[in-house]
Amino acid sequence: MHWIAWPCPQPVEPRPPSAHAPGVAGAEPSLHAHALAGGAPAAAPAWQTVQGAEAWWALRFTPRVARVDEALLLEVSTTERLWGGRAALLAQLQAHAPAIQPGIAPEALSTAGFASGVNAFQAPPAPLAQGATSFQALALLRLQQAGLRPPRRVPHDLPLHTLTALRPHVASLARMGCNTWGQLRALPRDGVARRLGAAALHALDCAFGDAPHTHTWLELPETFALAAELPALATSADALLWSAHALLQALQAWLQARQQGVLALELAWHHDLRKVDGKPVPPWQALPVRTAQPTQALAHLRRLLAEHLARTPLAAPVNQIALRALQTVPMPQASASLLPPAGVVGRSAEDHARSESWHQLVERLSARLGPERVQGVALVADHRPERMQHWQPASHALQAGGAGPAKASASQVLPDASLWPTWLLRPPQRLAVQGSRPCYQGPLRLLAGPHRLEAAWWEAAGATESPPNACGADPAPGLVVRDYFVAHNERAGHVWVFRERTPSAPPGAEGGLPTRQHRWFLHGIYG
Repeated sequence: MHWIAWPCPQPVEPRPPSAHAPGVAGAEPSLHAHALAGGAPAAAPAWQTVQGAEAWWALRFTPRVARVDEALLLEVSTTERLWGGRAALLAQLQAHAPAIQPGIAPEALSTAGFASGVNAFQAPPAPLAQGATSFQALALLRLQQAGLRPPRRVPHDLPLHTLTALRPHVASLARMGCNTWGQLRALPRDGVARRLGAAALHALDCAFGDAPHTHTWLELPETFALAAELPALATSADALLWSAHALLQALQAWLQARQQGVLALELAWHHDLRKVDGKPVPPWQALPVRTAQPTQALAHLRRLLAEHLARTPLAAPVNQIALRALQTVPMPQASASLLPPAGVVGRSAEDHARSESWHQLVERLSARLGPERVQGVALVADHRPERMQHWQPASHALQAGGAGPAKASASQVLPDASLWPTWLLRPPQRLAVQGSRPCYQGPLRLLAGPHRLEAAWWEAAGATESPPNACGADPAPGLVVRDYFVAHNERAGHVWVFRERTPSAPPGAEGGLPTRQHRWFLHGIYG
């Protein structure tokens, strides 16, 4: 396992937006949000704080994220390969980690800085530490933040105060001459357990990797509702937009982690004054914003809020803001193309000249290599798994009007298609039978089925002889009669098998042929 420790302060206890208006009638949070969502004020969401949402961005890189003391711990051994290796993952973490302080409303910044969306006070990337266990990474991070160099032998020479469970005992252990993890581990375990307690000993075992970690993994809330206190009163739309930037960053992290796109959101702000020039001021003011298409783009949402805030005057100075997602929908990620992209902003004229479409690539390769060497898959209306598709020259498909691989619509997908395997054997493999059970690396247990298949009887009419099909001999030329099952055993895993149903000889047939035993075949593998 490989752990990364990232500095992240503990979140403060979230306070709902309505807490700023005690004793004021009608001071409900986000009234416009309830109206758009069709809910009642009693069904208000569980409000989070920006400090509590600072860790959401890490869930994009690994699902194993935990808050421990003043750090954020990420276990990346199972996901670093997906990001191109450990070095590439660390670069991505440094690039996407939040580097600004949340909830800042810098009144001194110029209006041009707000309009451009550039953070002039953006801090450098936060330091990180790595270790074989989460406690080792956390200890190295604490040494780094204290300006101390890591010891030569890790974890044996790490100071005791870098492990949270040992901090209450540092002074007493130092009087005994015990100052490092390794020295404490060398002491008799029974005596350490009696003096320090089982919890401290268990923490030391976890730090050395001798015991599993028991962290509580970070989970995203089901709905997005975030509130932030402003350290200074915001008196302009530009300052309010700057303060909302941290909330928009948290919204983007929440959307990316849940693979959602936002269609409607609402920014609400709480007024610091109850009256202005003798006129009562409502406790809350809200601004709903809708998008035409689901989006995760932070810059686009910021521009929309900027345009709406420019036309919305503030009734009084603002001391708290809240952002809520009113409507979100699943946002599937588009598959990237292997071809050089055309029409991308920022590419040179030479790059655009070298770009080519799918049909241009197929035509060029077919002319260079020959049509038979550039194949494309075509779907066939046949129930036999081995006949549902066939390969043909890709140039023929283009001439027939197909611009790319054929796709089946949702109405054409069979109900049991989810049980079909990823790989098919060609030809199917004959299986041994033990009693009435098929055997493949041991007896198989049938989990699902049968899915009965009777097809290709139309091929029997034009057949002059009885050629065997892919599975051997069939009861009639071209006829396929099978029962498909999903089977499993401990050695083979899940496999797709079928039983070849062979009917007995018809009544009165010459010779009175006996009934043949059903044969079993392995046709597909899941994996």
